[in-house]
Amino acid sequence: MSTTIDTLYDDFAFLDDWEERYRYIIDLGNSLPPYPEAARDEAHRVRGCVSQVWLHTERGEGTDPVLTFKGDSDAHIVRGLVAIMLLLFSGRRASEILDIDAEDVMAKLGLDEHLTPQRANGLRSMVQRIKKEATEVAPATG
Repeated sequence: MSTTIDTLYDDFAFLDDWEERYRYIIDLGNSLPPYPEAARDEAHRVRGCVSQVWLHTERGEGTDPVLTFKGDSDAHIVRGLVAIMLLLFSGRRASEILDIDAEDVMAKLGLDEHLTPQRANGLRSMVQRIKKEATEVAPATG
């Protein structure tokens, strides 16, 4: 996926209405790489989502490893939201992930006001899961 979060901001600003933005989000979801079938299990399921959402994490080496995420959902719009979260978090060091304000990104994209409460809560559950995994491997601060 060659889209960056900055490209996403630009694309959202270019699209006039939410109907177009929803189609764009669905297209993002359709561009996700295939999710490993073996990881469609309870251990990889994100709790708190109404739709089925799975998240698989690969950890790099070192004391502040790069975390790479793969995700999927059984719902088209949610798969697109998963793609946005992967754009935001995947391929970054654990310490960087902990510094990202996903709520701010959701607000800048207008997702906070255009998603149903259930979808917004599901998105927050996914962010919490990503941050939890980063916390487990990030270097201790203090």
